[in-house]
Amino acid sequence: MLKIINVVGTRPNFIKIAPLIKEMKKHKDINPILIHTGQHYDASMSKAFFEDLNIPKPNLNLEVGSASDAAQTAKIMLKFEKALLKEKPDLVLVVGDVNSTFAAAITAKKCGIKVAHVESGLRSFDMKMPEEINRILTDHVSDFLFTTEKSANQNLINEGIDKKKILYVGNVMIDTLISHREKAKKSRILQKLGLYKKEYAVLTLHRPSNVDDNESFKSIFNILNKVQRKIKIVFPIHPRTLKNLKKHCLLESLKSKKSIVLTEPLGYLDFLSLMINSKFVITDSGGIQEETTVLNVPCVTIRNTTERPITTTEGTNVLVSTDEDKILNSCNHIIKGVNVKSKIPKLWDGKAADRIINILLANLGRNHQT
Repeated sequence: MLKIINVVGTRPNFIKIAPLIKEMKKHKDINPILIHTGQHYDASMSKAFFEDLNIPKPNLNLEVGSASDAAQTAKIMLKFEKALLKEKPDLVLVVGDVNSTFAAAITAKKCGIKVAHVESGLRSFDMKMPEEINRILTDHVSDFLFTTEKSANQNLINEGIDKKKILYVGNVMIDTLISHREKAKKSRILQKLGLYKKEYAVLTLHRPSNVDDNESFKSIFNILNKVQRKIKIVFPIHPRTLKNLKKHCLLESLKSKKSIVLTEPLGYLDFLSLMINSKFVITDSGGIQEETTVLNVPCVTIRNTTERPITTTEGTNVLVSTDEDKILNSCNHIIKGVNVKSKIPKLWDGKAADRIINILLANLGRNHQT
């Protein structure tokens, strides 16, 4: 029996792990164990995502909670080591680029356990991003590096990683989107918020570079104030962003704007429905750049760089940094109905998890037959 520990810590991780757990459960010779680090510690939101995505209840929740990057990583490592010593898995599988991803990978490696990294090789080349540090370090201790796009393969090769470890399989986040798209269409979120199809934009904002710096934060909201005069903006507020809105005394001003609809963080199906029916999305998220590409929804990304360049070369994504003219021009083009040309990247076909599990079975399974 091949015992695989799957690690999640944040809501984007849930989206990526769901198709992998589903695929593992199809194989009687795999024993999948799910460990939630508790990095995102909002119990109600975690529960909503687990229910929306039909993810089984975690076998263990480490309950690390919020802390600085270093403290949180250390807490995960200490608690995860105990779980590894108890379970003695054949493999630890990690997804994405959050603190839980790196902490679990390095701990497993130090315990002599093989590591698989799903969504490997993505690079923004911006070392100010905590996620970039996590990506690089995780990749360099991993035994299986599963990539979503060809640029990721090249990044890994450029960093001296053995080509035999690099496996181009597609995008598990898109597996989840494809399998839940029809269900999302049944969501009542538009009616609940009083919205009409293609008559609003969706906004997400959470990166430290955008929301932790007072001047940057105020500048972005001055720009968004101009955008909302032309189109309604729906803004599910990330906990980090809400904290800073209050800190910088911006929340009341936002609430006063009739064309900005504020909501709490939404479940997966409700948010997917919002994206599907929106005119466009304004974001600083990585995963949303990929989802909008497959949905053929224009995406305006408030960042200088992206670790997912295929979304700009083949998809619907445009990078605008925090430049007012670029943001306003991009939004105005979309509002006026300028068509966005895009195509769905190769292997973003809903079968990435199937490829990953077959590769793991071919490489590890033969020694663990029941």
